[in-house]
Amino acid sequence: MSRSGVVVDGAIRAAWDSYRVLEKRTSAEDREVARQRVEAAVEAYGREEVSRGTVFLVGVLTGYLIAERAGGADRLDPLGDLIPSVIRRLPTFETADPAQVPMVTGVLMAAAMGMDTVAWRDRFGPIPAEEALVHGFVLCLLADLFDSLAGRPGVIDRMMRETFDSMADGHG
Repeated sequence: MSRSGVVVDGAIRAAWDSYRVLEKRTSAEDREVARQRVEAAVEAYGREEVSRGTVFLVGVLTGYLIAERAGGADRLDPLGDLIPSVIRRLPTFETADPAQVPMVTGVLMAAAMGMDTVAWRDRFGPIPAEEALVHGFVLCLLADLFDSLAGRPGVIDRMMRETFDSMADGHG
């Protein structure tokens, strides 16, 4: 397991694949491939490292949403808009444990403040499975928000897959 805010690339890819497993627009075939990659990454790196990958991606998407909207007349305010809208929508996931909301809110706040979300979260010890699940839901909500703001469903998934593919090609 990595520390100091560094996460294994394969664990980050698996974290995104976890999103793809939950995303309704993912085809059955792609969902199965994603599920298999998640299982392989958990076996290779451990559930904790994949969970840290999810925390990393929450930070990336939060930062991107804030940066993309910065300077615009309809700027997305992280404290007034982004974080509350994500937290309010968490109950739409039936298995989201309300006891995990303070920690996932902390990760979102760290991201909004420009901090390294993984290093921030690492200070609190290992990520329990219940919390990891809620971070996954937050990632889904951020991806949905990104797509909604872009006005193009699935755009963040395409961008992320292209990024992972180019990383695999460059480091192959």
